[in-house]
Amino acid sequence: MISHRDRNAQRISALDERAEALHLKRGMGIADARAMHPSIDVVEADPEADRRLLEGLADWCDRYTPLVALDGIDGLFLDVTGCTHLFGGERAMLDDILARFFHQGFDVRAALAATPGAAWAAARFAGDRIVENGEEEALLSPLPLAALRIEPDIRASLESVGLRTAGAVMAAPRAPLARRFGATLLLRLDQALGRLDEAVSPRLPVAPLSVERHLAEPIMLTDDIERLVRLLATTLKADLERRGEGARRLALLLFRVDGAVSRIAVGTSRPLREPLMIQKLFHERLAALEQDIDAGYGFDLVRLSVLTAAAFDMQQADLTGETDDCDADIALFADRIRARLGDGAVLRPVIVESHLPERAVATVPFSEVPERSSPPRKSGRNPPMTIYPPTTIYPPERPIRLFRSPEPIEVPATEMPEGPPMNFRWRRALYRVARAEGPERIAPEWWRGQCGEDAPTRDYFRIEDSDGRRYWLYRQGLYGASQTSPRWFMHGVFA
Repeated sequence: MISHRDRNAQRISALDERAEALHLKRGMGIADARAMHPSIDVVEADPEADRRLLEGLADWCDRYTPLVALDGIDGLFLDVTGCTHLFGGERAMLDDILARFFHQGFDVRAALAATPGAAWAAARFAGDRIVENGEEEALLSPLPLAALRIEPDIRASLESVGLRTAGAVMAAPRAPLARRFGATLLLRLDQALGRLDEAVSPRLPVAPLSVERHLAEPIMLTDDIERLVRLLATTLKADLERRGEGARRLALLLFRVDGAVSRIAVGTSRPLREPLMIQKLFHERLAALEQDIDAGYGFDLVRLSVLTAAAFDMQQADLTGETDDCDADIALFADRIRARLGDGAVLRPVIVESHLPERAVATVPFSEVPERSSPPRKSGRNPPMTIYPPTTIYPPERPIRLFRSPEPIEVPATEMPEGPPMNFRWRRALYRVARAEGPERIAPEWWRGQCGEDAPTRDYFRIEDSDGRRYWLYRQGLYGASQTSPRWFMHGVFA
């Protein structure tokens, strides 16, 4: 038996057939049960473990339909509309579900009906049964009120006035029932009879495109899985081409014969439909997860799904059949690295609307970079050239890379209070300034609520020392604006 705490008492929450044969019932106190049968075994309930088990069974039921929903703490709803013919019909599908659960060590009851309410009632009160369309009323009539999925207090109220079966409720006038017992009673009744639609909300999002392969002999090797991925991707390519789309996120589902399910997902930075490229992505992902995937006795069902798709832009090829698209090769390389090491392994700088140097660029995952609205311009064989005088050097206004945080420097003296330094000490070395350009004044972003000493004004200078090395440093604060003297920092180095 399994017990749970109800207020201040331990009560029976579940029991097996042997305990039922001893005339024990759910809700009975554990003290009373032990007084009747001192030798019974009692196990404390673990709701979290039961939840994980039920979710694992729901994952396994994806082999029959992607529309699987949890029903309370001990049931599952499967919307198998349009799926039964794949398993030889309704009866064959129901028998297959029951047989597989039995071999996994579970004692389950299942039923199939046109409405979720009728299927729920048949599974729990009428055994393994297929309810034909239109037979819902005949099924429910002899069943107790619990078959209507109503609350215990409503059931107690109905029984107190002599309505003890679903058929008695159906025969009673509707208006007095709604007025006395609430609209929920009639809602559940109409849902079970098919008068009102009741949708099954799947616990996982349904993929727009999926292809799968049932295997007569289970597979265990990674090479076999990769070959199947390419075969499934080839089938998936035709569907993507028909829709004019490419995959942005794919999932590989491996169903083990003993019920465990492995879900492996990969993402792409650009829409993808080429089977070889998809196989390469999953090759990297499987290599990274090799120690975490337990094949057990093998996988007998492999499914490849497109979780997210996007419009696929065709590239114009030249006379040799090749396309001049370097971004595609970079994207594939980044996707393979991300598949092996994770989404945070490859980052890309993105320009941000801010005049502060440390905020002007942000690094984001490669897949989150917005795509360009227009294709890149192709370079011809003789690209235009701009020739500068050989003795003139045009350094960039700012370094390409900045320090993670500005480093303080010592400035002993300046020609003018607002001018560049004559020399400075950085990292215990003294540098003499040969040339300087600036200042470039950058004020704080007042709309962020920063002012005063928290975000003083900066004056940036481009400095060249006596050895020709170039630096980007700034003075923080203004002379005479506060009692403290301005401070100097090194923010970057020019290449």
